[in-house]
Amino acid sequence: MRIISGRWRGTALAPVGAGDEAARLRPTADRVRESLFNLLAHGDYPAIEGARVLDLFAGTGALGLEALSRGAAAATFVESGRPALRLLEANLARLRGARDLAVVLARDATRPGANPGAPASLVFLDPPYGRGLGERALAAALAGGWIAPGATVVWEEGAHPSPPAGLTLRDRRQYGDTMISILEATRP
Repeated sequence: MRIISGRWRGTALAPVGAGDEAARLRPTADRVRESLFNLLAHGDYPAIEGARVLDLFAGTGALGLEALSRGAAAATFVESGRPALRLLEANLARLRGARDLAVVLARDATRPGANPGAPASLVFLDPPYGRGLGERALAAALAGGWIAPGATVVWEEGAHPSPPAGLTLRDRRQYGDTMISILEATRP
């Protein structure tokens, strides 16, 4: 795994080891990330540059870190697993200046609580597949003020989920076994 583009382009991310796989970490593949970010950059979506990012079920942080590399202003990573948090911190340490742009919250993404800061304009969501955690996390993030009206939400899942209330489907893509749904937060 590596950063695909931007200021940290080509930087290798901390490898997921055998013990990490037991923790059910499955980082988004480089080719899927590259396709996804090309779609976001060249589609009719708000700019990545200057975006405030929320990375729910952050895992290694690859999606949020890619956004930071491409000019996002700040990223909040929400993750509860110890192996994932260790890899996320290692990845932040590999990218000069990334720590200054990032907040890591060691908590359950389905219960993030109230947002103490500005809401995110770009949200990544990569929950464990098929357990209904994505729906719960998005509902909690919307209720807690984590997601700005008009925000782009990228949801990676094993099947294409139905968008919960407050989100509208914009696009769906399939990359092998990976399903990506791109949603937009409803404007009031």
